[in-house]
Amino acid sequence: MEETDRKQEEGEGDEKSFAELLNESEPERGRLKPGQRVEAVVVKITPEWVFIDVGGKHEGYLDRREFLDAEGNLTITEGQTIRSYFLSSQRNERLFTTKVGAGEAGRAYLEDASKSGIPVEGTVEREVKGGFEVKLAGDIRGFCPFSQMGLFRVETPADWVGKRLTFRIIEYGERGRNIIVSHRAILEEAQAKRREELKLSLTEGMTVTGTVVSLQKFGAFVDLGGIQGLIPISEICWEHVADIADRLKVGQEVEAAILRLDWERDRISLSLRAKLPDPWERVTTEFPEGSSFTGTVARLTKFGAFVTLMPGVDGLVHISKLGRGKRITHPSEVLTEGQDVAVTIEKIDQSAKRISLALPGDVEEEKAEELEDFQKYVGKAPGSFGSLGDALQKKMAAPVKK
Repeated sequence: MEETDRKQEEGEGDEKSFAELLNESEPERGRLKPGQRVEAVVVKITPEWVFIDVGGKHEGYLDRREFLDAEGNLTITEGQTIRSYFLSSQRNERLFTTKVGAGEAGRAYLEDASKSGIPVEGTVEREVKGGFEVKLAGDIRGFCPFSQMGLFRVETPADWVGKRLTFRIIEYGERGRNIIVSHRAILEEAQAKRREELKLSLTEGMTVTGTVVSLQKFGAFVDLGGIQGLIPISEICWEHVADIADRLKVGQEVEAAILRLDWERDRISLSLRAKLPDPWERVTTEFPEGSSFTGTVARLTKFGAFVTLMPGVDGLVHISKLGRGKRITHPSEVLTEGQDVAVTIEKIDQSAKRISLALPGDVEEEKAEELEDFQKYVGKAPGSFGSLGDALQKKMAAPVKK
């Protein structure tokens, strides 16, 4: 019995000794490298420092000033998880940062930041040839090319001057005398993170709110909070839009429906008109076949004149019906855009959103070439998402099955 007790005591002693050795090796196995990014939990906030738990037996601290907003308010709380970068270790105290700032410490860590990708803070001092001069870590000068400042080129680059931004050092040469930085890299990383979050939450047909950030001839780009979608000009409203600037302004907040999500090509197609009532649903009641109305000539094409009967609803007077028996080569010989003209409703194809018109007293059977010309014209509408928008409109309007 005594022999058994002695062996158990020895065994327990060996096991305890092994555990102690394992604990002793833990700091070595968990050694952090300068620039290593970690997710850490804030455990205590003091007037000067923010202490964090980085897992295991590792703790560290950051400068509290990194978490103050422009008004001096603290932006984190104890228990919150933050992303930070390891800088150095002195007397078993590990210093972390969310970005390299100004001062002596900042200057000392610029080279490490260039190697490890730690963000650095800088102030855009002035516009120079090819880009901007940026002051880093207090008094170190860097250069940011125009192409590396934002995700898109802005019309007035001078607007960047005076702003304090976060950059990545993409080139560090001549011991810090030649530093090239990129703000775009920071934006792209945030965009990629936001993109992954949105992939889990966005679905076709849902409504999103965003801000117009750019107007182009073919449509408007809308920021959805880190990722951009496009509203094609054909999806702004039901009526024809000649100049997109007449409908939307940069900085305007809009509510749009998602037409299509193409994550492989990073394309989100949006629609404003899908959120509006479809005027074509009232066509057959307001414009019965055989009745006459006065409309406005909206567009002249080589094969006829499109006449607006009400906003979002156009009909076509084929060129063969414009000459009143005389052959003409172009509708402009008879009509001008913006002119009010009396027309008669010949035929309505609501499913195809097509109305055939004629001048009063010239009503006749629809000809095959009219349909062919109309289909060619609609098929060539640049950047049109009409059919997809129409399908979405019907889907959104359909009653929910219980």
